[in-house]
Amino acid sequence: MLKKLLSATCLFSVAMISTAQAETISMWVRSGIGDSFKEVVKAYNAKGGDTVELTEVPFAELVQKYATAIAGGQAPDALSLDLIYTPAFAAAGQLEDMTDWAKSLSYFNSLAPAHVKLGTFEDRIYGLPLSVETSIFAWNKELYKKAGLDPEKAPATWEEITSNAEKIRALGGDTYGFYFSGGGCGGCMIFTFTPLVWGAGADILSEDGKTATLDTPQMRKAVDIYRDLVAKDTVPAGSASDNGVNFLSITNGKIGQQSLGAFAIGTLVTQHPEIDFGVTLIPGVDGKPSSFAGGDNFVVTKGTARLDNVKAFLEYIYSVEGQKIMAKFGSLPTRSDIADEVLAGLDPRLGVAMKAVSVAKTPYTLQFNDLINSANGPWATFINAAIYGNNVDGAFADAQSEMQSIIDAAP
Repeated sequence: MLKKLLSATCLFSVAMISTAQAETISMWVRSGIGDSFKEVVKAYNAKGGDTVELTEVPFAELVQKYATAIAGGQAPDALSLDLIYTPAFAAAGQLEDMTDWAKSLSYFNSLAPAHVKLGTFEDRIYGLPLSVETSIFAWNKELYKKAGLDPEKAPATWEEITSNAEKIRALGGDTYGFYFSGGGCGGCMIFTFTPLVWGAGADILSEDGKTATLDTPQMRKAVDIYRDLVAKDTVPAGSASDNGVNFLSITNGKIGQQSLGAFAIGTLVTQHPEIDFGVTLIPGVDGKPSSFAGGDNFVVTKGTARLDNVKAFLEYIYSVEGQKIMAKFGSLPTRSDIADEVLAGLDPRLGVAMKAVSVAKTPYTLQFNDLINSANGPWATFINAAIYGNNVDGAFADAQSEMQSIIDAAP
C-alpha cells in the first residue's frame, strides 16, 4: 500500500513539475500581420506545454510602444518586428543576442538572407526571419490578349514593359498599361522601384548605410523609364497622389502591368478569381532581376526569463509543419532548403515569389523611417519630384544632400 502511495505521489510530483515548467510566452505583433502567424501560434498552443499569447498593436504605434515598454520594463518576451527596424533596436542594446544559437541550427544558411542581414548588427545576430515578403512583377493576361500580346510571355526588360504598356493603353477608355503608387508613398516605391537599380548593381545607400548613393547612372535610367511611362499616358493620373491606398490597382481589371508584393498573389486568387494573371521577377534597368525583401523579423527582448521557451517556439515555426501552416495562409517559406516541399500543392506562382527571396535586398540603415518611410522624407520627396516634376537634376541633388545630412546627424 505504501509502495503504491509513494508511486502515485511520484507521478503526481512529476505532473506538477511538468505543469510548473510550462510557460506563457508574451509576444506582440503588428496589426494586419495576417492569418499565417496566428494559425501557427494556434497550432503550437494546441500541442500543450508552453503557450504563446499574442497581442496585436496598431502598426503605426508598434515601434514607439515597444521602445516605451522596454524603457519601463514592461516589454513582451518576443516581437514580430518589421525587419527594417531591427538594426536600430539591436544598436540600442535592447534585443537578445541570438548568434550562437542561430548558427547552431542545421538550416541556418538556408534562412532568408536579407532578413538575417537586417537582423545583424556589428556581426552579431539579433533578429531572424519570421514572415517573408518579396516584390514581384505581375501582368493581366486578358489585357495582354486584347492588346495582341502573348499572354504567356513574361516581359524581361523595361523596353518590353513600356512597349506592352503602350499597346494596352491603346485599348482606350480607363484601361492603362502600368501602375505604381508613386507620388505619396515612399514605402511603396522602395518596395517596387528600387529593384530596378539593385538588379543593375547600384544602390541608394552604401553597404554600411553611412553614405547616400542615390545619384547613379542606374537610378537616372530608372527615373527616365518611369517618366517615360507617365509621359506616354500609360499610367493613370491618380498615381501621382496615391499614398498607397490604391496599391493593388491591378485588382480592378483595368491595369495591364504592375509591380506588387507577393501577398497580392493570394489576394488575387481568393478575392479576384476573375483576373487571370502571370508573375515574374522585376527586371533591373539592365534586365537583371531583383526584389525588395519585406516582412518581419522575430526578435527577443533582452533579459527575458523565457529565452529557451522562445527558442523552442521559433524552432517550431521553422519546422516543416510550421512552415506549411504559414505558407497555407499566405507567408512565403523562410527556409529555402524545404521551400519546394512547403509550397507543394499551393499556387505555382508562389514559386516565382520564392525565387525572388534569393535576389531580394533591403536597405540597411538605422534611420530607415527618416530617410525612406516618412511622407516628408528625402526618398518620398525625391520620387515625386524626379518622376513627376520638371527639374530632375534638382531632385537628385536635393535628395542626395538631405539623405546624407540625416545620416551624418544621427548619433
